[in-house]
Amino acid sequence: MLLQTCWEMLESNVTAQRITEFVITGLDHLPNKKILGLLILVTYSLILLGSSANICIIASDRHLHRPMYIFICNLAVIDIMFTTSASTTLIALLLAGVRNISYHSCISRMFVYHLGDICLCFALTLMAFDRMIAISNPLRYHSILTNSRTFALIALSWMIGIAAIGVLTGIVDRLPYCQPLLKYSFCDYPVLVRAACVDPEPYFVPSTILLMWLLGGHFPLILATYVKIIYTVVRLADTEGRKQMISTCLSHTVVVFCYYAPKLVSGLLTRVGVTLNLTERNALMIISTLVPSLMNPTVYCFRTKEIRSRLIQILKRNRALAIK
Repeated sequence: MLLQTCWEMLESNVTAQRITEFVITGLDHLPNKKILGLLILVTYSLILLGSSANICIIASDRHLHRPMYIFICNLAVIDIMFTTSASTTLIALLLAGVRNISYHSCISRMFVYHLGDICLCFALTLMAFDRMIAISNPLRYHSILTNSRTFALIALSWMIGIAAIGVLTGIVDRLPYCQPLLKYSFCDYPVLVRAACVDPEPYFVPSTILLMWLLGGHFPLILATYVKIIYTVVRLADTEGRKQMISTCLSHTVVVFCYYAPKLVSGLLTRVGVTLNLTERNALMIISTLVPSLMNPTVYCFRTKEIRSRLIQILKRNRALAIK
């Protein structure tokens, strides 16, 4: 019913004309664009390096072809996709001064950006359940979560993400645009809705429902897995076993915090009366895009024993070859 109303509103507006490109103006007021651009470039490069390293290490080592590492590999792929859609626009804007972006490029980047966002949420939820099963029911872990089921769950999460973001992309693609100005830093759904010559509020309803599903659905599920894990750890008599389990979950906790904290600030506080200016909104958008994807490969590379050991072996081997 909601989507049908949106389509009817779009079809009733015939005063706008189709544009071929947008002009990004959200960062025009910044005094030190080059510094911010270099910072984003360095961060993006580290994300690519860390995520690619995780993917290569896991793919090349048969001993790591297990559910936990398959989930980490999926997370790395999502991080690369998620950050690339926004970072390339920001780097071109801040360092090269390219303010124009074609209509179809903007729409496609919006699709990839939100697809990465929702798939990242699914990935964190699946990884939380993976840790819960491994700690709460270790004897049945390999029979409950096989590699084939792991791939099936990942594929299902991607299909749900494509379907959900496909709906939003369809809405945005049919919006009438009276002027080609984007007042924020890169292409995403709210930015494109605000750029259209329509009342934006009805079109924010689908994205708000999706956000509430991510925050109100997945986040409590993750918290529930932590409760189960804590209950299991408390019952353990082995102190060393407790420390190992807590260390195993700490990595995931850091990653979850980095992903959900910006969303809780922007998604909830702004809806209870907190007002953010343009600079604060842009800063929050950039932080919520780059920081989680920077932390993910860092945390899992340095805190996961098997990945860390494999990385050290590769570095030692390369160093020995260089000396020869």
